[in-house]
Amino acid sequence: MLTLYTLTSCLPAAAMAINSYCEVNTPISHTWLDGGISPCFYFTLVPTVLLSIAFLLGTIHYIFYQKYGTAMEPKFIPRSCLYGFQLVLSVLLLLLSIGGMVWQAASASELPGYVVLYGCFSTFAWAWAVVLLRVERRRVLVMDRTTGHSTVLLVFWALAFSSENLAFISWFSPHWWWGLENNQQQVQFALWLMRYISTGLLFFIGLNAPGLPRKPYMLLINEDERDVENVSENQSTWQGFRKKVRLLVPYMWPRGNIVLQLLVLFCLGLLGAERAINVFVPIYYKNIVNELTSGSSWPTVCSTVVVYVVLKFLQGGGAGSSGFVSNVRTFMWIKVQQFTNRVVQVRLFAHLHALSLRWHLSRKTGEVLRSIDRGTSSINSLLSYIVFSIFPTIADIVISIIFFITNFNAWFGLIIFVCMTLYLTLTVIITEWRTKYRRAMNEQDNAAKAKAVDSLLNFETVKYYNAENYEVRRFEQAIQTYQGSEWQAQASLALLNQTQNLIIGLGLLTGSLLCAYFVTERKLLVGDFVLFGTYIIQLYTPLNWFGTYYRMIQNSFIDMENMFKLFEEEEEVAWSCVIFNVRLCSKEILRDVSFTVLPGQTVALVGPSGSGKSTIVRLLFRFYDVHGGCVRIDGQDISKVGQKSLRSHIGVVPQDTVLFNDTIRENIRYGRITASDQEVEEAAAAADIHDKIMTFPDGYDTQVGERGLKLSGGEKQRVAIARTILKAPQIVLLDEATSALDTQTERNIQASLDKVCTNRTTVVVAHRLSTIIGADQILVVSDGRIAERGRHEELLLKGGLYADMWLRQQQAHDSDSSSDTETKDRKSEKLQPPSASLAHHKH
Repeated sequence: MLTLYTLTSCLPAAAMAINSYCEVNTPISHTWLDGGISPCFYFTLVPTVLLSIAFLLGTIHYIFYQKYGTAMEPKFIPRSCLYGFQLVLSVLLLLLSIGGMVWQAASASELPGYVVLYGCFSTFAWAWAVVLLRVERRRVLVMDRTTGHSTVLLVFWALAFSSENLAFISWFSPHWWWGLENNQQQVQFALWLMRYISTGLLFFIGLNAPGLPRKPYMLLINEDERDVENVSENQSTWQGFRKKVRLLVPYMWPRGNIVLQLLVLFCLGLLGAERAINVFVPIYYKNIVNELTSGSSWPTVCSTVVVYVVLKFLQGGGAGSSGFVSNVRTFMWIKVQQFTNRVVQVRLFAHLHALSLRWHLSRKTGEVLRSIDRGTSSINSLLSYIVFSIFPTIADIVISIIFFITNFNAWFGLIIFVCMTLYLTLTVIITEWRTKYRRAMNEQDNAAKAKAVDSLLNFETVKYYNAENYEVRRFEQAIQTYQGSEWQAQASLALLNQTQNLIIGLGLLTGSLLCAYFVTERKLLVGDFVLFGTYIIQLYTPLNWFGTYYRMIQNSFIDMENMFKLFEEEEEVAWSCVIFNVRLCSKEILRDVSFTVLPGQTVALVGPSGSGKSTIVRLLFRFYDVHGGCVRIDGQDISKVGQKSLRSHIGVVPQDTVLFNDTIRENIRYGRITASDQEVEEAAAAADIHDKIMTFPDGYDTQVGERGLKLSGGEKQRVAIARTILKAPQIVLLDEATSALDTQTERNIQASLDKVCTNRTTVVVAHRLSTIIGADQILVVSDGRIAERGRHEELLLKGGLYADMWLRQQQAHDSDSSSDTETKDRKSEKLQPPSASLAHHKH
């Protein structure tokens, strides 16, 4: 037997109103009272049993899992929205225990002790059940050969559901709530109904054990055959919800901008005002009907009508429509929305530029651009739907249930609660089911756009091989595949809409019939029927859109998945020291490479293609970091230097030059964006391209086209050289800078490069050995190693790889020269005036 001291320790404030443990001093030993179970006995037995199971057996269960269990690897934990639903139901039952006790303490003049006992014990029991549910989710007994929830949780849920069914035994007892004769019984009935539905759902869902592995954990570890592709297609959209929300939170609150912060608060205030207006509109409509039917005076009716019209003006045509308050809120939110969009795009753009060269070499530009477009636009949609649609709709539902229970009776609250529960539950289940179709549609959309972009970027290759029809067929096949996934998504959407309409129609029919019956029985007025119809239709309007909002939120999460993956890409070359293998395609490129370049010297790297020459240049520019050893400039390890600082002192002329689709002037100015037009032209003259530019109709304002394709290869290379000349760096890297030029132009530019490289440290990657004869040191790279080193004359005397390369190039040059001479002779013989040839033929 529990003493009063135990009760007061549970709820000190309520203990002041406790006069006895049972009502009207009825002893707890009376189990049957007036045709039903004694409430005192029932509400003492049930929480005591539940708490005993939860704390005694549950504690043993918890200790075993903590001591003998092991934490499951995240990849073996299934993702399930039903598991989250289990947690929500458990927390709801915990809150119902607290709320019911607080409500009775506030509404009753005398609070029996068993009410406090029930509230305290039930709260503790459900709290401990939540703990056990989370433990089973994360830990497992390795030797356990079974799957599903433990016996402790299943027994707990079964007893909780069974205890709620015991209430039916007391159907005819006046001490229970079945009569619904007063407000207190109606509220108690509503609380019992929510407990009944929640415990029943917990028990039946628990039999399926969502969120737990389908096989014993040891078997999963041994097999380890999880299909990553299938899991990614079927996983819930809400997976990683916390992580996604953490990424979104910084964009929701405009830090550092007081004006935008005030706008956010003002919009939230308008949102609350809309909720209040939605309640008063049907009430005033009811008052108009009642006043007209009861013969009220004209001034009274007129004032009521005016107030109703003003509220309707503020609300709009219906909840969620464009009323005055909604329009003001939408207008005020524009700046906040633009801020969010701008911050997301800028941050993602900066992040992409910070990624390593390795990632950019393997990316698909079409897919990246499509992911950015959909991801940034979906963030605004997500915030708008959650803040201004989902939360207000849920608030309207809760307000309506409370309103109908207090102003009508519990049956109306029950109808709305059941209808809303079925609607929301089926909406979530069907929407989660059709997620795979939406995700597949996105993947096919990305694939189609990627094929289109890739084909258009490489249009020269398409035309070289007359593959236009082939590319069109490939694109058409991609569109057809996308449309197949789109049909599945649209068909499943139609099924969802029909299910929602059926639930809404049944709820409206049931409530209208019940309200009409009460009006015929003179228990309600005609205005009450009008109030119910107006309120319920007003409520169903946002509820009908709730499925759309939920789908849009889910679609936004799906659209953002690829964008989040871009955010998750790590910077391989960070601002601090990073250790990274110099590997491409899982192949080690450089091994035991070591050399020193003194200030002002020129070092040339030569060797066959794929030997690692360009990789060395990229290491110097810190596109990659080395695994062993280090790269130093003036004795300073470049892996410990900021990339911006390092690259500001280095100029690069790459082997393949890609220009921006802009003017020639702006492409050259890219070397130093603060340079004047005169400095740009001087750099172009030094690169031997100024005179050529002046022959163009638009001069330096000539557009170079996509990737600079309007210019020849030699012209693009000279623009790149002019960029580097304009930058005036201390270290110059020339990666076969003159490979695309003819011999005469190469000689002209070589003289300019010699001037630019004077008193500057220079590293040259060269294919034509004639261009690096004067280098201070030549490194012959072969198979990722430095095979030979020395000056030109020294390497020729060695008779090694360099000498062999030099001999082959000289022979090829002589052969080309003789071929050119023979070609010119043949052309001179053939190129005779047509008239002379024709005359000779006639003669």
